[in-house]
Amino acid sequence: MPATDLKNKTLDWLDERTGWRMVRDLADHKVVPIHAGTAWYYFGGITLFLLGIQVITGVLLLLYYRPSVAEAFDSVRFIMTRVQFGWLIRSIHSWSANLLILAAFVHMFSVVFTHAYRRPRELTWLTGIALLGLMLGFGFSGYLLPWNQISYFATKVGTDMAASVPIAGPAAARFLRGGEEVGAATLTRFFAFHVMILPLITLGLVGLHLLLVQKHGMSTPSGVSPSQLAHMKFFPNFFLRELVIWYGVLAVLGTLAAIFPWELGLKADPFASAPAGIRPEWYFLAQFYTLKLIPSHVWFFEGELLGLLGFGLLAAGWVALPFWATGRNGEHRARLVTAVGVFLICYLATFTILGYLK
Repeated sequence: MPATDLKNKTLDWLDERTGWRMVRDLADHKVVPIHAGTAWYYFGGITLFLLGIQVITGVLLLLYYRPSVAEAFDSVRFIMTRVQFGWLIRSIHSWSANLLILAAFVHMFSVVFTHAYRRPRELTWLTGIALLGLMLGFGFSGYLLPWNQISYFATKVGTDMAASVPIAGPAAARFLRGGEEVGAATLTRFFAFHVMILPLITLGLVGLHLLLVQKHGMSTPSGVSPSQLAHMKFFPNFFLRELVIWYGVLAVLGTLAAIFPWELGLKADPFASAPAGIRPEWYFLAQFYTLKLIPSHVWFFEGELLGLLGFGLLAAGWVALPFWATGRNGEHRARLVTAVGVFLICYLATFTILGYLK
């Protein structure tokens, strides 16, 4: 049998059972619009790439990590000092987690400023916001796992804030901690969240998000018809450009991990005093600093409680953006959305810097 016939029969056999030609045809027909905001499309791929780095390095760390109060800190120290290139893998995992959240925020605001949340992409926006929330959940749960002094007290502060929420707050805090205080049960639960519960939810949401992006295609700027724009083929043109960018991100990540390796610090001691100037990771710093500025009491309300309620209302409004961005008569409130986006960026950037410096 000629080699060509054998190849075709093999491909036909695979196509009958897997439908791989459908995927190939889909890639052949997928296009990317070319306009002033085309560069923003790459941040979705960067976020996905960094998520892949998290999975790979997380699995490698999982081979040696032990999720118990007695062994967690020592197992991380063993990874950093005894396992070959273990310090580099842990450093890459930590740096990529931070870059992942940064890329997710940039991707979110790029969607806002290019107005890519418009009909029929409301569900795409909602799944994207849910994924950003999951990334923050990964950051919060993973922060405790080394069981060092800073992570212990930062988790205590974070769960105390959750307990301040009226009605459901105390129950939510007990659920997160596995009891009344941060301890062995908290570490076990955070480990379960970090390596099993959150990844399973993320896997499903990433699949749904990509499916929605594929169904509706790449968005075009507000007021511009797709037929008025030039397009490039997704594969191989856009995909090869994305690969080059991924290579650059990997270079940046490797450089940060090698030059600024992630420190381990001291082992957590629940009976010790909290370190001076303790603060959360940068992605929670703006909210943390805002709560510090609010007086202890505002009229009849507790200041911290009022701040948390304000953040909750702000988050709910942000999630509902595709719906209030469209007026009753169907007009798109592009200027209002852009103004809100600029305000949020200025607020987050300013208060994050102030929270770091104070």
